[in-house]
Amino acid sequence: MGLIVQKFGGSSVADAGMMKNVGRRIIDEVESGNRVVVVVSAMGRTTDNLVKLVGEITERPEPRELDMLLSTGEQVSIAALAMVLHAMGHKAISMTGPQVGMLTDSAHNKARIRDINSGKIHQLLDHGYVVVVAGFQGSNIDGQITTLGRGGSDTTAVALAAALKADRCDIYTDVEGVFTTDPRVVRSARKLDTITYDEMLELASLGAKVLHSRSVELASNFNVPLQVLSSFTGTSGTHVVKEYGNMEDIVVSGVAFNRGEAKISILGVPDHPGMASMLFAALGGAGISVDMIIQNVGSGGRNDITFTVLEEDFVPAKELAESWVAENGCSLVETDDNIGKVSIVGVGMISHTGVASTMFNALAKEKINIQMISTSEIKISVIIPRDDIDRAVQSIHREFKLGDDPA
Repeated sequence: MGLIVQKFGGSSVADAGMMKNVGRRIIDEVESGNRVVVVVSAMGRTTDNLVKLVGEITERPEPRELDMLLSTGEQVSIAALAMVLHAMGHKAISMTGPQVGMLTDSAHNKARIRDINSGKIHQLLDHGYVVVVAGFQGSNIDGQITTLGRGGSDTTAVALAAALKADRCDIYTDVEGVFTTDPRVVRSARKLDTITYDEMLELASLGAKVLHSRSVELASNFNVPLQVLSSFTGTSGTHVVKEYGNMEDIVVSGVAFNRGEAKISILGVPDHPGMASMLFAALGGAGISVDMIIQNVGSGGRNDITFTVLEEDFVPAKELAESWVAENGCSLVETDDNIGKVSIVGVGMISHTGVASTMFNALAKEKINIQMISTSEIKISVIIPRDDIDRAVQSIHREFKLGDDPA
């Protein structure tokens, strides 16, 4: 008898009919002899609607109250799904994050998991229950409800699988697995049978929306067997594994992109030790995550620093940069919120030459101008005009022959 954690996203439990479909998938797993813990998101667009409601009330909601509100969506889902399983003749119990002992820090709206009391879940499993757990939420040491931020339900599922030492964690979504790129942009995109934790982590952090990067990082750290598959078809999904049998066989696994980036350039920064440290410490202190950074050595004892941030952080980052420039004797701030990032990822890049030139050649054929470049052992990312992203992805995907039709 195995222990399986299944996670179903909001699109998988959007209405009663879909919940019954999910119920049948859960029962199939139970009847095959496994104990099952299920993690669910809020139904459909419930969380988006709650966020919209908040926006109609205030521009600056108090973080504690925002968590209190947003956590209610998952509570509806778990109770309804438990009722579905009862109606199908199976024992089930719904549990909120705090009820299963999901202990987090106190960073409301973006809390991180500190510990999980797995004993309570094991007790219920031993008594024959399917345990239906609310994703995205937990509580801090003072008992205050917290939410985990973007991708929180994926993170909940993998964290539970790690704590329970589950045999497998299945992430059910509205796509059939992990593809070489978004099939809506490249129709010939191919589903991958396997992908490594490292590649999946890079793709997730670069904009691929199948799995959230925090969940992949947890899976990698605790060696959780992970599978991504569709709630709506019976096809096999994508297995996320530690490494391929021969990683040199696969040079590039996928092309990721993110339309939601913005660029900020600070010109005329005094060329003194510690200036960059001061700038990025200020951004970090304001809760702004910086992505790509380039420093150009200027003249006359001054440098230029350019960095990118997520679109939602653009306004506060711009305001902070303008204040920092005024306080530190810099020249001016230039911004561009009409950019995007395109990246290629593959563990085989470590041992192959010419990968960068192939990518840049694909962009050159489309006359797409590269504004910034960033590289790592298994990734190359470029910043380009946002309007060029689709053409860039299509050209790069074709150049590396990643599709079902590689011609």
